[in-house]
Amino acid sequence: MYSSYLFSMTPLLAFFSAAHPHDVDVAIIGGGLSGLSAAKDLVEAGKSVVVLEARDRVGGRVLNHQLPNGDVLEMGAEFIGPTQDRVIALANELGISLFPTYDQGNNTFYRNNTRYSYAGDIGAGALPPVSDEALLQLVSVMQTIDSMASELDSNAPWNHPNARIWDSQTFASWAAPLAPHPDAQFVLQLAWASILSTEWIEPSLLYTLAYVAAAGNETTKGSLERLVGVQGGAQEKRVVGGTQLLATRLAERLGERVVVLNAPVRRIQKNDDNRYTVTVDNHSPFTAQDVVVAMSPPMASRILYKPLLPPHRDQLTQRMPMGALGKVHAIYDSPFWRPMGLNGQVLSDSGAIRSIFDSSPPNGTIGVLMGFIEADEMRVLDTLSETEMQDIITKDLVRYFGPPAANVTSCVFQRWDLEEFSRGAPVAYAPPGLLTQYGPALKTSVGGIHFAGTETAEFWTGYMDGAVRSGERVAKEILDIGA
Repeated sequence: MYSSYLFSMTPLLAFFSAAHPHDVDVAIIGGGLSGLSAAKDLVEAGKSVVVLEARDRVGGRVLNHQLPNGDVLEMGAEFIGPTQDRVIALANELGISLFPTYDQGNNTFYRNNTRYSYAGDIGAGALPPVSDEALLQLVSVMQTIDSMASELDSNAPWNHPNARIWDSQTFASWAAPLAPHPDAQFVLQLAWASILSTEWIEPSLLYTLAYVAAAGNETTKGSLERLVGVQGGAQEKRVVGGTQLLATRLAERLGERVVVLNAPVRRIQKNDDNRYTVTVDNHSPFTAQDVVVAMSPPMASRILYKPLLPPHRDQLTQRMPMGALGKVHAIYDSPFWRPMGLNGQVLSDSGAIRSIFDSSPPNGTIGVLMGFIEADEMRVLDTLSETEMQDIITKDLVRYFGPPAANVTSCVFQRWDLEEFSRGAPVAYAPPGLLTQYGPALKTSVGGIHFAGTETAEFWTGYMDGAVRSGERVAKEILDIGA
C-alpha cells in the first residue's frame, strides 16, 4: 500500500535554493493558488515580490501524488467546471489541458443496506431513487435554496435584509422542517457533506446560501445544481497531469528569486517607517511595503501580528473552522465497473466513504475509485492507521460494486485534518452568527496587510477558481493603492 506523501519537488527545491532578496515591495505568505496568482500579477506589474511557503512544495490544498507507473492522483482539489473562468484561463495560459470527468453509465445509490442504480446527474435535474414524497420535498427545498441565494450579493451576503435571520440558524434547522422525510434529509445531508465536508448542523443558513450564490460568475447566477453536478457542474472536468501542475508551473514562471519553500511565517510586525518585517523559520527576516496573507483564516490566526489585528478580524479567525476532509484512491488493474454499466459515482447513507467518483487517468491504464471521507466520518478515521482504514474502505467498495471491488492493488490516503499547514479542507466555513457580525473582516485590509485565499472569493468560494480570483483581487488592491 502506498502511503500519502508530499509531491516530489526535488527539482523545484534546487531551483528555489538561490539567494532571495530580503527587501521587497510585497511579501506573500502562502504558496497556494491564491498567493501564486497574486505574485504573478504583481510581478507582471513590475513589483518586487517574495512568496513564503511553509511546506516543501507549492500548491497548498492542491496536491499531486505520482504512482510508480507515472500516473498522477489528485489528493486535494481535483475538479473544474463551467463559470470557473479564472482557473480555466490560468490553465490555458500555462498550457495545461482539461479532460472530462468519467460520467458514462449509471450512478450507484446505497440506502438502507440496499444498492440501486439510476441514470442521470443531479446537475441535470436527476435525483436519486427516493419516494415520491421525498422527491417533492427535495425539489421544493432545492428550488427555494436557489431562489434565496439569487437574492444575495455574493461579495457581501451579510448586507441582505434577511441576513441576520438566515445567519441565526443552521442549514439543518431551516431545511429539516421543510423536508421531514428521512430520504429527503439524507440527500440534503450528503449534499452538504460532499460540498463543505461538514455535517448539515454546522454551517449557518446564510453561509450555505452564500456558498450557492458564489457558484457562478459575473453574468451567471450560482445554483445548488451547479455545485453538485458533473455535466455542467463543478465536477465536469479534470486536469491532465493533475491540478498541482497549476501551482508548479506558476512557481517555475515566477522563478528562483520569488518563491521560498520551507519558510513558515511566525510574525508580521509594522515598523516605524510603515514597512513590515516578516519573521520566517529557516531564513533571515524579510521586509516589505505590503504583506499578503494568502491562507485560510484559521491558519492565518497562528501568525503573531504587531500591532494586533482589529478585534473583528481576530474574532472571525477564532470562530471560522475548517471542514474535516480526507480522500482515498483505491487502485485497480482496470476500471472494472465500466463494463458493468456503472460510472463509478456513488451516494451512500453509510460507510466511511459516502461519495465516490471514477478518478481513473484519461488513458485508462488503471482503474481508480476516489472516495471522499468527510465530516464526522473523517474525524473518526483520523484516529486509525492506514491499514485499518484500507480494510474499512475496501468493505465499503464491495458493498457498492460487488466482489470485484475487493481486488484493490493499493490505496493512497490524504488526511487533510492531519496536515500541519492545513488542519482540514476544503474550506473554512461560517457557523451561525459569524457572517453578519464579522464577515467584512474576511477581506478588509489592515494597513498594508491584505487577505487572500479561496474563503475571500466573490465567486467559487472553496474552489481553485476562488483561490485564483482572490489572488487577482488582492494584487489589484495593492496596485490601485500605489497608483
